[in-house]
Amino acid sequence: MMKFDDLLAEVNGFGRFQFRLMLMLVIPRLILPFHFLQNNFVAFIPSHHCNINAFDEEDVFRDLSSEEKLIVSIPVEEDGSFSSCQMFAEPQYHLLLNSSKTPVFPTVHCQNGWVYDASIMKSTLATEWDLVCERKRLNKSTATIFFLGVMFGAAVIGHLSDRFGRKIMLLVSFLITSIFGFASALSSSYVMLAVMRFLTGFGASGVSIVGVVLTIEWADIKHRSSLLILLSMDWSIGSVLLGAFAYLVNDWRYLMAVSTIPLLPALIYWWWIPESARWLVSQGKIDPAYLYLSKCAEVNGRKQFMDDLKPEDLLKITALENENKKYSLLDLVRTPKLRRLTAIAGTVWFGVACSYYGISLNISGFGLNIFVTQLIYGFIEVPAKMFCLFSINKFGRKFNQSGGLLLTGLCLFCNVIIPPDMAAFQTSVAAMGKMFAEAAFTVLYLYTTELYPTVLRQNGFGFCSFLARLGVAVSPLVALLDEVWVGLPRLLFSMMAFGVGLLTILLPETNNTRLPETIEDVEQSNVLYVSEDQTPHLPRMLHHNFCGCYETAKKTSEEQFS
Repeated sequence: MMKFDDLLAEVNGFGRFQFRLMLMLVIPRLILPFHFLQNNFVAFIPSHHCNINAFDEEDVFRDLSSEEKLIVSIPVEEDGSFSSCQMFAEPQYHLLLNSSKTPVFPTVHCQNGWVYDASIMKSTLATEWDLVCERKRLNKSTATIFFLGVMFGAAVIGHLSDRFGRKIMLLVSFLITSIFGFASALSSSYVMLAVMRFLTGFGASGVSIVGVVLTIEWADIKHRSSLLILLSMDWSIGSVLLGAFAYLVNDWRYLMAVSTIPLLPALIYWWWIPESARWLVSQGKIDPAYLYLSKCAEVNGRKQFMDDLKPEDLLKITALENENKKYSLLDLVRTPKLRRLTAIAGTVWFGVACSYYGISLNISGFGLNIFVTQLIYGFIEVPAKMFCLFSINKFGRKFNQSGGLLLTGLCLFCNVIIPPDMAAFQTSVAAMGKMFAEAAFTVLYLYTTELYPTVLRQNGFGFCSFLARLGVAVSPLVALLDEVWVGLPRLLFSMMAFGVGLLTILLPETNNTRLPETIEDVEQSNVLYVSEDQTPHLPRMLHHNFCGCYETAKKTSEEQFS
């Protein structure tokens, strides 16, 4: 039977239709870096100290300058800074005579809240609900809660997308993210915010994974890598815009609202986003598949080809594998090769995500301006993707994937041994690690879609994304280990990157291969790994005979070319 990729090549799998689809998906996908990385700003903890206004009842204290009030009220840490979480039980006026020594005086936890430095961010979650000191972990956990939502959303939406289609689940994802994204900005308590962020992450996962799969399924063999890398540029653009908007908005509520706005136009033009014809054919839904393929051919200037084709002829495109069967996540582990593939790919996704976000969610950890660091992290991704655009077809998926991860691990390990006083150098090395991690992440999105068959592609992608978001949810908690040793989180992220970089070698290469359509295609490797050059496209003169046997057409073509 002829494969769908052969048909897609005839209607042009890299034409105006594909670019129009990509542009329609780019706008809503701009929310992804905003929501995934906004914790760098909305959960930023500014410099703070105990509120000492209660001591103003004493006339002597009221007459002191602001600096003198701090000296007599707040103990000094070993590095010379004022304590963030402790205050003296009573003003120690004698410290005005000799504050260089550090005598031991009775201290208590902050009794009347905190005073925050608003020079960097005017309002954050920490300043809104005093998520500092013993409540600092609640502030950090907001990222974990969001990514738990992304994790469960990836599994659920991935499964439903394989069952009900890409387009309808894309709309569901747009609606969920819009509603709860704006609701997050209106949260009146930390508990409400946590629930809203979980549900926002649930919807955002669909915006991410469904859009990628839909794009890939409309691309031909030769250009699917280019199309996906171009689509992924929206993440880099969004990362840069996040730094700029965070600087301009400077308030966590407004930043959350701004992060959701790009979904509004997408909700309007969603109707014009095409369903995946590849998925429709795999489900035996021939009439709508024919309609979308005809639109693709018309937009790409190949209308004559579809005019010579009847809807029922699409049944001959590929051998449908029990078209009435409803696939689930369990089908990922029922057969030997799919089981092995799922175990390896899922582990790699966990490690890539954990390492990538271990760097991305630590923009304040190197001592430089957080807005500048975010801009650097965004810009550095562009050359990484440009390199992938050149190398992914030349050297293959596996080389780029494994190489990017090993170099990420090297950069993270170097930052463990670089002295803390070399903040600029640390940031530069971290930016290099971010670049290599982004290259690995970009390749992984394409690699995964090529490994799984159409009937299970969204299930497989959703499961891998589930494990990836588990890795992301873990990364802020790993970052808390800096209280044990400042270099421990980077060492763990480094080891993770090295490990999955070596594990990637066990995956098969998919460069210049057809996308598998059925589980049988995966289990029979000789079917999966057939280069597009091994099967010539149908000659133009045979278009009117397309509905006949493909093998006969192929023999006729070979005789003519010989």
